[in-house]
Amino acid sequence: MILDLFKLDGKVAVVTGANTGLGQGMCVALAQAGAKVCGVARRSCDDTKKAVEENGGEFFEIIADLGSTKQIDYIISEAKNKFGKIDILVNNAGIILREDAVNVTEENWDKVIDINEKVVFFLAQAAAKEFIAQGTGGKIVNICSMLSYQGGIRVPAYTASKSAILGLTRALANEWAGKGINVNGIAPGYMATNNTSQLRDDEKRSGEILERIPAGRWGTPDDMMGAVIYLCSDAAAYVNGFTLAVDGGWLAR
Repeated sequence: MILDLFKLDGKVAVVTGANTGLGQGMCVALAQAGAKVCGVARRSCDDTKKAVEENGGEFFEIIADLGSTKQIDYIISEAKNKFGKIDILVNNAGIILREDAVNVTEENWDKVIDINEKVVFFLAQAAAKEFIAQGTGGKIVNICSMLSYQGGIRVPAYTASKSAILGLTRALANEWAGKGINVNGIAPGYMATNNTSQLRDDEKRSGEILERIPAGRWGTPDDMMGAVIYLCSDAAAYVNGFTLAVDGGWLAR
């Protein structure tokens, strides 16, 4: 049956940025589909754990700072020690620092690029090594952005990082598809999360954004659920190097 292809029973998923927002929503979705979930964050994932368990799932918290690559080996080993393997990686953690381009400091530029781009690559590399060693293939989903396609305003480092992740998703798919590893991306539109609180609090800017979205509303973490399950499931076994927009039609305008 076709619906069986979407089941993730017996799979182990690692999700970064799992404590709030989109990461939390994707953890719940993966658990609902049958996966055991390792949530990675700098802060407590208690709310995510509660939500996963309320949906009958199993959640394991890994507290780690993804500001550098130093804790990548720790994340992988903790997940394996808990569940014995890794099948899925969702690279969701990221930051956005809003500033006029002429005022961006090197420190803040590096902070955004390290979290949004450098760590994403090396965590994907670490997961791919595990998938290859296990001999069972795996799924990597990188969370991109509308600014993977557009320039944006006052977010040059974020735009650079998310444009890079779209390209990286394609590059890794080229190398790893033949090894049974599906690397794809999701590009969320304007979502009601912590990263967009400044925009949503600005009545004028929020109104401009909503006028551009054909669906007429901000997205929510629930809107990401179907996309992440599809790309992490056998239903997407022949999907490689593609980034799926979940944007209410933003890119269609």
